[in-house]
Amino acid sequence: MMLLLTALVAVSLVSLLIGAGSVGPGRVLALLSGTQDSEAHFIVWELRAPRTLIGILVGMALGVAGALLQAVARNPLAEPGLLGVSAGAAFAVALALVLGASAATLRISVAQLGALVGCVCVLSVARFRGVGNDPIRLVLAGAAFSGLLASLTSLILLYDQRAADEIRFWVIGSFAGRRLDDLLAVLPSMLVASVVVILIARPLAALALGERVASGLGHHPNLIRWLVVACVALLVGAATAIAGPIAFVGLVVPFVARAFAGPDIRRTLWFCLPIGPLIVLAADIISRVVVAPSELPLGVLTALCGAPVLIAVVRARRLPML
Repeated sequence: MMLLLTALVAVSLVSLLIGAGSVGPGRVLALLSGTQDSEAHFIVWELRAPRTLIGILVGMALGVAGALLQAVARNPLAEPGLLGVSAGAAFAVALALVLGASAATLRISVAQLGALVGCVCVLSVARFRGVGNDPIRLVLAGAAFSGLLASLTSLILLYDQRAADEIRFWVIGSFAGRRLDDLLAVLPSMLVASVVVILIARPLAALALGERVASGLGHHPNLIRWLVVACVALLVGAATAIAGPIAFVGLVVPFVARAFAGPDIRRTLWFCLPIGPLIVLAADIISRVVVAPSELPLGVLTALCGAPVLIAVVRARRLPML
């Protein structure tokens, strides 16, 4: 864990050193040491620092949401991006933008509502006989749901050309142009979700042993599922509202976390906290460097990196059922 935290601090520092503007690493380090430099101060603290903090928060949210969704669906391929949860949040935000929503808090509430609908659809599909027990069928069902929402979003783009550029941001996912106000707007819902996750971690670990075992230990499986749905909706909705849909993070982060923590969901959730921001910030840094001075959309890069992980999990001789 200490190694992961050290790596996260190092990546966060690199994120401050590299980015938009003419301020290089030397001027950033001079600024951090106390040198007065108005241009460097603006670029670092107004552009790069909020972007880094948002990357940390989004990585935590998507990583924990992916682990929760996989645990409650008992499926290693249950991921917000693959199953349409992120797409539901993105579609809700796009619809809100067309209808004239401009306040950050309103966009966040709408995104969380869209994610909630997506979660309910996912768990409903997972309980169908022959679907929830088959990871491939569950992913196909999620892909169909995501495709439907993507088509509806495309119709919105055709309907309102004025909002097309802003809506396109929610389709590809990016941290560009995000401000500290956006981060502060999602903190309340993130804190509420964090408290609920702490409360349900032990019951969720009991649920992994089976509904009868969980009931025998005094837990209520249906209540646990609905609390997980609420947490995933809060986390994914908030992350999508400030960064757009970022695919495969909720798949890769729990996959790596279980390699460190084992099958215990409580340890997995703890390891998701540093691993999620580490992966997201690393991808964000690469997106700024690989096509400099332009910027590659973060959602595109995470899809390119996450697709091989998905293929590796699918091609495994025995998919681990959670």
